Amino acid sequence: MGRLPLDQIDAFVTAARLRNLTRAAEAMHLTVSALSHRMRLLEERVGHRLLARGPRGVELTPQGQRLFDAVATPLDAIEHALQRLSVRNEHVVTLSLIPSMATAWLVPRLPEFLARHPELGLNLQSSTHVVDFEREPVDVALRLGGGHWPGVQSEFLFEEWLAPVASPDFVKRHGKPALAKLGNLPLLGDPSNRWKDWFAQFGGQAPARYVTQFDDTETLHQAAAQGVGVALARGTLAEPLIRAGRLVALTGKRLNAGFAHYLVYPERSLDHAGFQQVRSWLLEQAKATGK
Repeated sequence: MGRLPLDQIDAFVTAARLRNLTRAAEAMHLTVSALSHRMRLLEERVGHRLLARGPRGVELTPQGQRLFDAVATPLDAIEHALQRLSVRNEHVVTLSLIPSMATAWLVPRLPEFLARHPELGLNLQSSTHVVDFEREPVDVALRLGGGHWPGVQSEFLFEEWLAPVASPDFVKRHGKPALAKLGNLPLLGDPSNRWKDWFAQFGGQAPARYVTQFDDTETLHQAAAQGVGVALARGTLAEPLIRAGRLVALTGKRLNAGFAHYLVYPERSLDHAGFQQVRSWLLEQAKATGK
């Protein structure tokens, strides 16, 4: 049968760990069809199905579990050995963050960073998957959450806040209501159903129904900018629309979102000269954002 190609084994191990072909393909920077092709080749070589579709993604077959137990740890050892031997470019930093955070917060600030550090190269990886620093050549990530992730260093950047916003035309038509009357306006349902927390903290009555319900924050903000209704917006992501005059805050009150933005990195990054410069700049920008 010959030696098994490492690219097929890597595809199998990644899919087995993530239990999802789409996320596994993203982690390997492949299309789903390319990853599936590698899986089919490996299954043809061993003569067994290794993964089977389940209710929540893919699951290991008994033969797949035996193969995974045999190859996953040695494959990790190979990757770690290669990482230790590879020559790191101290003038290139790879940063991972979700696309919405890249568009709304980081990219508008990039010209200032590039002017200050023309000698540095910044590789941005925009993805919704949580980066695995042990397996991916990423130096630092921006994450949203509670600040506790195993095996990595995390530094607080700034809190996330929620506040009602609407388009300027909407405000002309309806005015800026008192907090107690906010529920009388056409409200847009937010992905996390945080309107209930808003009314619990600031008073007023939630409407019997929302004009439209959204499961994506960016689409929610765009709908508010088009005058559809009032959105309970995430401050960081709505900032560009507010600066552009497409959204207006209806009140100075803000609701703490219950999570914050963090700078997350593996311990190995502390020895990276370029990372230290990026880290200092990000902390500086975060301090200005949090004011």
